[in-house]
Amino acid sequence: MMASLYQQLMDRALRLLARKARSTAELRAKLMAKAPGQEPIVEQVLARLHELGYLNDRQLASDYAVARLQVKPMGRRRLREELRRKHLPEEAIESALDRAYDRMDEASLIARAVRKWVRIKGRPKTKADAKRLFDHLARLGFEYEHIRQAVREVSRAPLEED
Repeated sequence: MMASLYQQLMDRALRLLARKARSTAELRAKLMAKAPGQEPIVEQVLARLHELGYLNDRQLASDYAVARLQVKPMGRRRLREELRRKHLPEEAIESALDRAYDRMDEASLIARAVRKWVRIKGRPKTKADAKRLFDHLARLGFEYEHIRQAVREVSRAPLEED
């Protein structure tokens, strides 16, 4: 006996969510690819998953933001872009960023990034080294003022003996 389309899509959605957390938009796209033109049924599946608590964009954004900052220090700008790539709603992204940066302030994150850079590449000894560190921190999405201050501090700090 053939399962209903609703049941097939629900099973698929649960398998996809079991592999990794997904945003509503990501899951909608995957299900629509599986059942083109069946938007009402896809929306029914998504609504049921929300009811069951398996689909929660705000929670996903918040968990992702905190986890990413624990693994890799980065600025708000970069983290915002990563969350946008997950097709999360803008308000979920902003509240997740606020929550994540309340827990870990940007100053300590940039300090962590600088320590890692210095451990691997050594202190900047020339203007070119300082520029490379500056560019690295910019790619990590930190604010210009924080970067300038951090690079200035690490460049003028006395060299430590190991």
